[in-house]
Amino acid sequence: MISTKSVPSAPSVYAVVLAGGHGERFWPLSRRAKPKHHLALFSERTLLSATIDRLDGFIAPERILVLTGVDQADAVRALLPELPEENFIVEPLRRDTAAAMALAAGSIARRDPGATVIVLPADHHIPSVLDFQNTLRSAVRAAESNAAIVTVAITPEWACPGFGYLELGRGFEQDGNTVRPVLRFHEKPSAQTAEIYLEQGNFSWNAGMFVWSVSVLKEALRSTAPELFEFCIGLQESEDTRLFLNENFAAVPRVSFDYAVMEKLSGTLAVEAAFAWDDLGGWAAAGKYFPSDAHGNSGNVPLVSVDARDNIVFSTDTDQHIALLGVEGLIVVNTGDALLVCRRDQAERLKELVAGLPSHLQ
Repeated sequence: MISTKSVPSAPSVYAVVLAGGHGERFWPLSRRAKPKHHLALFSERTLLSATIDRLDGFIAPERILVLTGVDQADAVRALLPELPEENFIVEPLRRDTAAAMALAAGSIARRDPGATVIVLPADHHIPSVLDFQNTLRSAVRAAESNAAIVTVAITPEWACPGFGYLELGRGFEQDGNTVRPVLRFHEKPSAQTAEIYLEQGNFSWNAGMFVWSVSVLKEALRSTAPELFEFCIGLQESEDTRLFLNENFAAVPRVSFDYAVMEKLSGTLAVEAAFAWDDLGGWAAAGKYFPSDAHGNSGNVPLVSVDARDNIVFSTDTDQHIALLGVEGLIVVNTGDALLVCRRDQAERLKELVAGLPSHLQ
């Protein structure tokens, strides 16, 4: 849990944690009322709480903001009692990441127009806090000294078609760290194209982490997304932010930040991540971090297996024993009110399954 002690961070550096989305790929543990960042997969701390924990000693609690939706706001507040009430930014409806950036910029500009802002997803798994904070320090320095939007580049471990990619130019040294210009943002590629990216060697995964000053972000919105810029300025200057959001947020374009801004913008920079990272896209990813046996069966509960291999098991009843006999490549998840059994190679289709379930199980 993040401490409330004095933190020696730069006085105008803020963090915004994006805590939206539903995360159907972790059904039946995740539901509409309990999306991925609310899950405690590897410890008693949820992914959202762990994200806040990683900022301990780097960003003071009063400068950590959490952006979430109205349907999750109460649950998110309950998870993070250490944060001030005014640090929860609540979207009246879902509007994707471009609107979230404009909302964050306008909200922080009301407090501190000269602030530098770190934007982080709430549902990533990053084991090393020290390496994570060191990378963010480098990104903050790069953003402030170059008046640029800076993203964090993840070195690819394999040709994953499920991530967006950053095409990077020749790097330069700054404060002992390598900073690279972003030549182009690429949407999720085909498997074949991802292989080409990996072979070329100058492509990195786009983790959706950004650092920008309020003034630089507003100028980027002005040049690439005028509607978002007008919304941002309107929010900054409004007398009643809740009323302004209720009256104007529905008209904000529903589009990703990468598509609306970053793909059109020049001068973007990337700092290479010095930390291990996983976006935990589903049960197959989470299974890598559970205890496993010699045959690749992994789980959060005691397992007994005979002629079984490469299975992933999760149960909310941690005293439960699971027995596997003659099965291979399965995902088995028990939550008491629901049981999932599927092949690992079919896990990407969980959204189809959830759509056909009774509403109380979705």
